Amino acid sequence: MTTPAFIRHPQPMTGAEDPALVRVTSLGRMPSWRLGLLHDRPENVLIWVTRGQGRVVVNGIRRGFGTHNAMFIPAGTLFSVDASAQCLGLVVTSPAGLTGRLPGSALHLRARDTRAQSELTAQIEAMQREFTKGRIMLQDALEAHVRLIAVWLHRQAAEGTADAPEESAAQRLARTFARLLTRHYASDRSVAGYAEALSVTPTHLTRACRVACGRTAAEMIAERKLHAARQMLAEGEAPVMRVAEMLGFQSAAYFTRFIRSHTGSSPTDLRRAAGNGLAG
Repeated sequence: MTTPAFIRHPQPMTGAEDPALVRVTSLGRMPSWRLGLLHDRPENVLIWVTRGQGRVVVNGIRRGFGTHNAMFIPAGTLFSVDASAQCLGLVVTSPAGLTGRLPGSALHLRARDTRAQSELTAQIEAMQREFTKGRIMLQDALEAHVRLIAVWLHRQAAEGTADAPEESAAQRLARTFARLLTRHYASDRSVAGYAEALSVTPTHLTRACRVACGRTAAEMIAERKLHAARQMLAEGEAPVMRVAEMLGFQSAAYFTRFIRSHTGSSPTDLRRAAGNGLAG
């Protein structure tokens, strides 16, 4: 007898991810490229850091994070997370539009109050317990917890814990470029093409991105393509040539060189490793 979908145990976000489900996992269980490369997702992401530090890039702007930092990234937002080896944290993903309570823009909260820290940890741990029990209406219960997390986010923002310094001109340009990149990364558009769309020179765009993000505009484009390529190779069955076409590469050979230069492996090797659960 097939187990009804609503009482199945969702798998950790180490393989194919279903944006229609609420999921919880730990930072340590996710392959490094899934969060470490610039990308945007069709679902909302909440990262709650319980120990350690690192750097996060959100909408083209890089900032540091530490223990008891909560980072909420709405669906469609370009971001990456570079966590130290000692960093511990929890990741909650929820479908876009699941609840109208979640913030509409990215938030970086530095929770200083111990009670507030315990509240968020308790909510996420309660969600983890729901997974292990496998009771009926699992996703309904998880949605209720997401709503409570939304309340926590709004309360913390209202209490002034949001890290939102005034942006420089370089950061504003990098943010605009990041939003454009989420829409066109799968094309063959070059840095010059993005610069023209933004009414700046390629040199100016590259300089602004380096200042705001620590990456050049070309590196940001390459990272977003690389994340998409690794995801498609890990989760899909499209031939390598088709993956190359969908990401704006002129040939499968050029795509293979691109993948090998960034990972040291061929697209076929990456797909095989992902199938064996070895993709890191």
